[in-house]
Amino acid sequence: MKETSRRSFIRMSTMVSLGFMGLSKFACAPNETITKSQPFDGYGPLKPDPNKLLDLPRGFSYKVISRWGNPMSDGLLTPNMADGMAAFLGANGKVVLVRNHEISTHDMQSSAFGEDLSLIKKLNPQQFYDYGKGRAPCLGGTTTLIYNENTQQVESEFLSLAGTIRNCAGGKTPWNSWITCEESTEKSGLTNEQDHGYNFEVPATSQIGLADPVPLKEMGRFNHEAVCVDPRTSIVYQTEDQHDGLIYRYIPNIPHQLGKGGKLQAMALAEIPSADTRNWENLTTPKISLNQQLKVRWIDINNVESPDDDLRLSGFDKGAARFARGEGMWFGDNEVYFACTNGGHIKQGQVWRYQPSRFEGTPEEKGAPGTLELFAEPNDTDVCKSCDNLTVAPWGGLILCEDHEAPYIVGLTPSGTFYKFGANVGHPDSEFAGATFSPSGNTLFVNIQVYGLTFAITGPWQKPGLVS
Repeated sequence: MKETSRRSFIRMSTMVSLGFMGLSKFACAPNETITKSQPFDGYGPLKPDPNKLLDLPRGFSYKVISRWGNPMSDGLLTPNMADGMAAFLGANGKVVLVRNHEISTHDMQSSAFGEDLSLIKKLNPQQFYDYGKGRAPCLGGTTTLIYNENTQQVESEFLSLAGTIRNCAGGKTPWNSWITCEESTEKSGLTNEQDHGYNFEVPATSQIGLADPVPLKEMGRFNHEAVCVDPRTSIVYQTEDQHDGLIYRYIPNIPHQLGKGGKLQAMALAEIPSADTRNWENLTTPKISLNQQLKVRWIDINNVESPDDDLRLSGFDKGAARFARGEGMWFGDNEVYFACTNGGHIKQGQVWRYQPSRFEGTPEEKGAPGTLELFAEPNDTDVCKSCDNLTVAPWGGLILCEDHEAPYIVGLTPSGTFYKFGANVGHPDSEFAGATFSPSGNTLFVNIQVYGLTFAITGPWQKPGLVS
């Protein structure tokens, strides 16, 4: 994915108008010129979909490329609960799309094996991370789709990881793999063979088959949500989906080899020990302001397998900052964006931006620390509500998935202005999830989670603000 920096994008386009001046209190544009001569309306108003699934702006169209329950190339069924995903460049220009499925152990109707699990015999029990002692196999995991952008056809689709629980989001690596995250801390016991709450690495490959289900235990055991990787350092940043969660980073001992061990740390604000960043109305702690540049330090985390699921509590006691349900995360142009679904005054979401130190992960970073900024906090459900998965658009700015009733796909420009891009009108009781662009930037893939639909959206992609 070619990513244009926030600053370059601002130089190239005009983005804010009189129509959006009411949003200026949410925006993050302290040093930018606001141009009033060109209206900003994102991609324009949403047009009613005759098929009553997905409203999009004029000129855009979608194709449903995957449906829950359809047969896949490996003889299994497309699982339900499609969640986080990422797109990779495959052979001959094909797109390799790796997709999570947030399925719990006993949700058999959502599994790849049929409601009676009759298809599970196609796999060897050793191919599962947790076969559930043969009685209750864990049904989460990932699927991989090989998509041809020229023909707009899926050429193959298959299960690529088996035996995990509630694979929520994750993140792509620069070495062409997907880190899938379990949002669960279930332990081994009556039915489970293994503890859960780990990350797993899935190669982005067109070869039909399952990844080795090896937990990346030194990355920590907690309610994982999403990750992103700095290509310069191989450092992995991680969110935790808890109302009092932390933001973590994992410094691998060997670049590109996360399974070879490393150091787990939690984000702290250098000048506010044990900071509460949630900005909730009922909290007496100091509120974090928009655009405020907060110096960051990182605290070592011990006992990373956390049998009591208390990393966030011990980390906070040691000075780490507390966040309100860290969810989507993506690496942009030398900066990390992440969403906190329940952050903000009315608990309807925040978007944060972390700029790593030029000495990130080394002793020298103490003299030039990374900085954290509250990039957006709308506090208005008409603007954005419960932002969850997110991705960086090829032209800069963000695409956000709402986790709320009647959700939207919401754009957020590099200057902090929100706009609506898509509306879920077919299944408004389900969240959007997994927004990701193809490597060419020509296709946006996104899921409607509860109904197991994956869309490929195409159209006149261009810089928002230049739309006529």
